[in-house]
Amino acid sequence: MKAVITVTGKDSVGIIAKVATSCAEYGANIVDISQSVLSDYFAMIMLADIDSLTIEFSEFVDKLEALGKANDLVIHTMHEDIFNTMHHI
Repeated sequence: MKAVITVTGKDSVGIIAKVATSCAEYGANIVDISQSVLSDYFAMIMLADIDSLTIEFSEFVDKLEALGKANDLVIHTMHEDIFNTMHHI
């Protein structure tokens, strides 16, 4: 199973490192990443394998959201199944 993680906010040093460290802490393996900086704005989409999470998925979502709030970022984590269902025509 995979999760789609989006991160947006004002650019600063260490955003990718903080999110990646948090993913690793809870057993999520980043399998793909795309990031861009537009002027002062940071945007990133990550695809993470969540088969080895050490906590419940809902708790993982909450942990990443809290990380975002603590760093003036918006971090949204969605299960791949939900993402695919939302974008299936």
